[in-house]
Amino acid sequence: MLRTEVNELLTQTGPGTPMGDLFRRYWLPALLAEELPEDDCPPVRVKLLSERMIAFRDSDGRYGLMDEFCAHRGVSLWFGRNEEGGLRCPYHGWKYDVEGNCVDVPSEPAESGFCEKIKLQAYPLIKVGDILWTYMGPKDLQPAPPEYEFAVVPAEQTFTSKRFQESNWLQAMEGGIDSSHVSFLHSGNLNTDPLFKGAKGNQYNLADKMPFFEVAKHNAGLWVGARRNAENEQYYWRITPWIMPCFTMVPPRGDHPVHGHFWIPIDDENCWAWSFDYHPNRALSATEREAMEAGKGIHCEYVPGTYIPKANKTNDYLIDRQAQKEGRTYSGVEGIAIQDSSLQESMGPIIDRTKENLVSTDNGIIMARQMLRKAAIALKDKDQQPPGVQPEDHRVRSVSVVLPRDQAFETACVEDLKARKGVPHTSV
Repeated sequence: MLRTEVNELLTQTGPGTPMGDLFRRYWLPALLAEELPEDDCPPVRVKLLSERMIAFRDSDGRYGLMDEFCAHRGVSLWFGRNEEGGLRCPYHGWKYDVEGNCVDVPSEPAESGFCEKIKLQAYPLIKVGDILWTYMGPKDLQPAPPEYEFAVVPAEQTFTSKRFQESNWLQAMEGGIDSSHVSFLHSGNLNTDPLFKGAKGNQYNLADKMPFFEVAKHNAGLWVGARRNAENEQYYWRITPWIMPCFTMVPPRGDHPVHGHFWIPIDDENCWAWSFDYHPNRALSATEREAMEAGKGIHCEYVPGTYIPKANKTNDYLIDRQAQKEGRTYSGVEGIAIQDSSLQESMGPIIDRTKENLVSTDNGIIMARQMLRKAAIALKDKDQQPPGVQPEDHRVRSVSVVLPRDQAFETACVEDLKARKGVPHTSV
């Protein structure tokens, strides 16, 4: 269990908090590129790390992310006119560029220099892959752009979605590094979901529901290895990389695309669950892409016109007790993404970790909490740069593999755990 003060440190990410300052040292997914599809398109509200902002794309295709509210009288710039290289407040016509500079105040003479005194807080917004990323930390410490493999492969090889989740980021992320629940919660989908079924590894997941966990540290986070019994005196290993502060990759299944997540705080009680699928050395098939767009695998169906899951707490996640009873779905909830979110949201907005009773399969979660706490305190007290900031830290892969029982995954899978252009992922 965690002490109350440690739980608060890990879950609070607003301005001025230790964990909030930690998150602000990383490039974070802010928007899907599809949300700002063309020059001078409508602006989009964005809330990250408890900051309310507005994103827009100007007449020259430049992306901007800045304080949502006009510096004059606090009107939301979501109502703004996006035109002629800037976003103009409709109340009194004050206009801002993508860097938050006020470039026009119609009521004031240009020669007064009044505009030069007005600037909204703004952050860089860049496109890498099909995501618009932002960095919200000190400008002089801005790292090079992210190089996660899913974001830098050709567009035809990758697919990204996001969904709104009503829980703190940490309890969502902890589900991403917990391989033991797959044998229970997702068991009904392993042999039916088009993005999971048919893999030999599914048989090991379903046959051995008591995995042994071995966790290894690396420069940017953890390798979380879940070991199950296989035939011929071998072990089936599922190795999940966790990169600080909130990136995880699901170990692959057969030749299916590789899945992964980011868990990005909106505020302390809500987060964005970003989900990606990619294949390192081939295009996604039409069937695979259609399945992803239909909400299969780790994706979900939406309430039309939103990124809110169709199955959510207002409709009890469309739970089907008959399907639960018959074993078609273990919890009665359909879809891997919603199976996860339903249980994570059921814990409440921020779980009270002083009441937990953790076991050996939670070692990855325990070590991740320790690394996050240590990094946040080191940044606060010593201004020490946290792990996982540099692009070379992002070039990792998840692995599923069968190994002889006398081989440790940390040594046997050194190359498999690296992103290697054109090389298939190691999978069972």
